[in-house]
Amino acid sequence: MKISETHNVKNIVTPIRLQEYAVGIFKTIPTKSGIKKAIKKGLVNVNGKTATTALYIKGGETIDLFQTEETLKKKQFNFPLEILYEDDYLAIIYKPSGILVSGNSFATIDNALTQNLQKSTLADATRSRPVHRLDYPTSGLLLIGKTTASIISLNQLFEKKEIHKIYHAICIGKMKLNGEIDSPISDKNAFTSFDVIETVKSPRFDFLNLVKLTPKTGRKHQLRKHLFTIGNPILGDKEYFIKDLVLNGKGLFLHASTLSFTHPFTKKTINITKELPKKFKKIFPQ
Repeated sequence: MKISETHNVKNIVTPIRLQEYAVGIFKTIPTKSGIKKAIKKGLVNVNGKTATTALYIKGGETIDLFQTEETLKKKQFNFPLEILYEDDYLAIIYKPSGILVSGNSFATIDNALTQNLQKSTLADATRSRPVHRLDYPTSGLLLIGKTTASIISLNQLFEKKEIHKIYHAICIGKMKLNGEIDSPISDKNAFTSFDVIETVKSPRFDFLNLVKLTPKTGRKHQLRKHLFTIGNPILGDKEYFIKDLVLNGKGLFLHASTLSFTHPFTKKTINITKELPKKFKKIFPQ
């Protein structure tokens, strides 16, 4: 065995178990379960001594991770992410279309966070993880929690509807300039408001509309289902579409453009916007 990664612990306020502290500090083992397995296999040393899961980190230690030949061969998901905001509590990153946020697949945003974000220096630091979802074909802003308290607080803000999201989409067909869609999804209330920003004529689709969408609830596929319900499906959608009006090869034209909320710890107003992807601008030059 040989040392593959070393981490020097900074000063921390409250002692924390090694198996909790070590989540996210090593690129090759980003998960809590992976860290526990490595400790139990004797692959983690603290100040030159083999560590146990009962060991507490107090600050100033040197943590070494050893790798066997088997673990050295394990593939790592190196996927550069654009970070639009980051502090010790949370981060906001840009998720490109065509990648899963999380799940059993290897290539997910969740698996790429450790390589892209700084580990929090706070006592309850944990592996960074998304606190909401974006569909595989949807691009845009994704909110990440970096500590246990932050993940809990951000989830509470979502439950209280205190995190405000704005999406932009390109929709097919003639539309009203604005409106509200109040249509249940899976027997649960679902509410979306929309404003048409610009409309262009289209030989194939009759009209294409650049639409600002403000969901008041967060049901699965809500925006896609709601726009299909009113007869204006999102361009490129292959699940909710009108026959013979499917655009292939360009992906879904749905983008999570703005996140705004009051930071649960610093109380600062966070308002982050990500510009529309290039494929939007080809149809609607800004």
